Amino acid sequence: MAIFSPIRIDDPRDSRLDDFRNLNASDKKSGEQLIIAEGTLVVPRLLASPYPTRAVVGFPGKLRAIEAELSRSLSSDDANFSVFEVSREVLKEVAGFDMHRGLVASADRLPVNPVSPVGSVSTASTGDPAGTGASAVEAVLDHLEEAADTSGVIAVLEGVGDHENIGSIFRNAAGLNVDAVLFGAATADPLYRRSVRVSMGHVLRLPWARFPGTTTTWQRDLELLQRRGYEVVALTPAGDTTLREATEAARMRGRKVAVMVGAEGPGLTEHAMRAADVRASIPMARGTDSLNVATAAAIAFYEAVR
Repeated sequence: MAIFSPIRIDDPRDSRLDDFRNLNASDKKSGEQLIIAEGTLVVPRLLASPYPTRAVVGFPGKLRAIEAELSRSLSSDDANFSVFEVSREVLKEVAGFDMHRGLVASADRLPVNPVSPVGSVSTASTGDPAGTGASAVEAVLDHLEEAADTSGVIAVLEGVGDHENIGSIFRNAAGLNVDAVLFGAATADPLYRRSVRVSMGHVLRLPWARFPGTTTTWQRDLELLQRRGYEVVALTPAGDTTLREATEAARMRGRKVAVMVGAEGPGLTEHAMRAADVRASIPMARGTDSLNVATAAAIAFYEAVR
């Protein structure tokens, strides 16, 4: 195992800290920015993921807290990153705010999206941009068919544009044993810094891919799921049945379940609901017709997996 020996940096202008400069500023064009992980729970998940780590920066005590994970990662044959020790004042000046978590890491995106569990380098396609296209979706489905101990439940998101909701959905999916997350059109970038942070790093380990197409055409590829044995359950307040009844009926027919949720407010498009096998709702108290999308997704995941 590699000897853990961080490099001390006391000058906030040092170019080796450029990955972490002004983190609160708007990111670069989607898909071009780095992956940024923060904190002693999330950074180790980045280190264990297929995404190539570029640098780790932290306060002395925070670096010591993940010394074993750093040493393990630095020992791998393809490790190509440095560990930098900084003071709170230096990190504050670099990041543009007081980063009380005291630990941050950067990684490169991959030209294709990894779909296998932590530590694997399997990828979602050989030509599409990361995790995009029918081949990427099919690669995720292929992976799930070969994997052991899957739940038979996946999530499909349409139009979920809030990064915190994306992160929360990934965290819920990981905690409730959902196998993968698939994206329809107009859905936010799951590798955005806020998404990674709110997901507690689970976006770095849970398989995901994007369907090709526009806001009115991507739904055609839901038939890929149906051909692979999934019942597509559209979550909507105007459901024809309850979520529990829909998922139980699918299981009785020997079908897996794809839970499809839409944006807060407008919900799923009519195109998506027409492409689904069934429209289902969560029974609500009188005078209330909806929940936060991440909360609704968590309830749906629980019902589908149990």
